[in-house]
This record gives sequence, C-alpha cells and structure tokens, in this order.
Amino acid sequence: MYRYCAGRRDYSFFDGDAARGRRARCKPVPISLAFRPMAAHSLTLDHLVVAARTLEEGVAYVADTLGIEPAGGGAHPSMRTHNRLFGLWGRAYLEVIAADPDAPAPADGQPRPRLFGLDDPATHARLEQGPYLAHWVARVDRPRELGLWQRQYPARIARVVPMTRGDFGWRLTVPDDGALPAWQGAGDGVLPSLIQWSDARHPCDALPHGDVALTALKAAHPRADTVREQLVWLNAAHLLELDAGETPALAAEFDTPRGARTLR
Repeated sequence: MYRYCAGRRDYSFFDGDAARGRRARCKPVPISLAFRPMAAHSLTLDHLVVAARTLEEGVAYVADTLGIEPAGGGAHPSMRTHNRLFGLWGRAYLEVIAADPDAPAPADGQPRPRLFGLDDPATHARLEQGPYLAHWVARVDRPRELGLWQRQYPARIARVVPMTRGDFGWRLTVPDDGALPAWQGAGDGVLPSLIQWSDARHPCDALPHGDVALTALKAAHPRADTVREQLVWLNAAHLLELDAGETPALAAEFDTPRGARTLR
C-alpha cells in the first residue's frame, strides 16, 4: 500500500500492520533481487495515465470515479496529443491523454507515432469501450541520469525524447514506434515509461492536491516474471504490486471523500 512520505515528498509503500497505533514508517518493499538493479537510485511514481478517445470522455471518467476536476493540461505539438491533469495528494498526479485533432501537421509531412501506443489499432479498439488506465510513468530525480542510462542500456531503455508543454520541459522515454515500453516483448502498459523534468518545477506544484490519495497501484500480466525482472532492474519494483494474470491489466486504488475508488 502507498503512503505519502513527507520526508521524501513522494509515494512509497508502507507496512500497514506495523503502522497500526503509531505513525507509519515508509520503507521499501522486500523483494528477492534475482537481478541486479540498474542503479542504487530508486525511481519514484510521477503520474498515472488514463487514455481516452477524447479529453471530454477521459475527464468525465475520472471525475465520475474520483469526484475531482482537472486543473491543468495542454498540448504536445510534437506528439499530436493533448492532456488534462488532476492533482493527487502528494507529489504525483493523474493525466488524461488523447489524440489532438487540432494538432498542426509536421513541417516535413512525416508525423512521428503518438506516444503510449495511441496509434495502435488495439488501443483504438479498447478505447471504443471507454477510457481506461493505460500506463504509468516513473520519475528519475537525479540530473542527467536518464540520458546516461539510455546510452548505456539501449536494449532496456527506449530513446529519450525532449518534450514541452507551456513552461514545462521534460525528457521522456518513447520507443521509436510510439509503443508502450516492453522488455523481451512483455510490457502492455504495466512497465513504466521514465521521465526526467528539466528543472525543479513539477506540474504538481501548480495543481491542487485535494483529498484524493493513491493507496495502491496494482497490475496483472501473463508474463509477470519477465515484467518483474525489468521492474527490479529499473529499481522500480517497489512502486507496483504485480501478479500473474491471463491478460495485462492496471488498477489504481484511491482513498477519496466518497470512500475507496478504483480506476481501471
């Protein structure tokens, strides 16, 4: 389960049983390290991604489920997408993203594939059923580390793409074909993209935190062992509760003024 750690200013798992009757202590999840992590630096949860056919559909899904309204967002011209943002309690947020029908055509006439698999026919078919929790993004806090890691491990970390929206700048791992990240063919939104913000500013600084807090991020995957290997290598296994399942799936559980709610 997640608890926001004031000292670390991020979401971490906490021992709920040990915390009863006294202040919770944030700590890493014990895990058998069958594979050596890429670095001693643990990643942190940056944001969750809800994919939608239109921003209006995605915003309505989040608002109906969690009882919150968007407070930020904009366009990503290079990716031909746009988004709306919802603040969560703690230094994390929720993004609704959709293809931007008003995005200008690229000057060279060759648009790059949209990120998070939004151009994939399978994604289009899934979105016909409604918005859904499609992905999550983990943050690299140490300056310049993301580009260095990608150059060292190009088979495990996708190309790092500079992006902007308004006054914000960041670098995000995006496969050349726009697909969701994968390791040995397994990913399907369960493995995170990696992000590094250009400076100390973060979208959460401009978003109301409200009373909605993420309590757990859970996933299932038919190749859970392969996915777990990559999560451990990324030093991100503590951010996700992963089990084996027939089909890939993500679920985010929240504590809200309406009670417990889940985005799927």
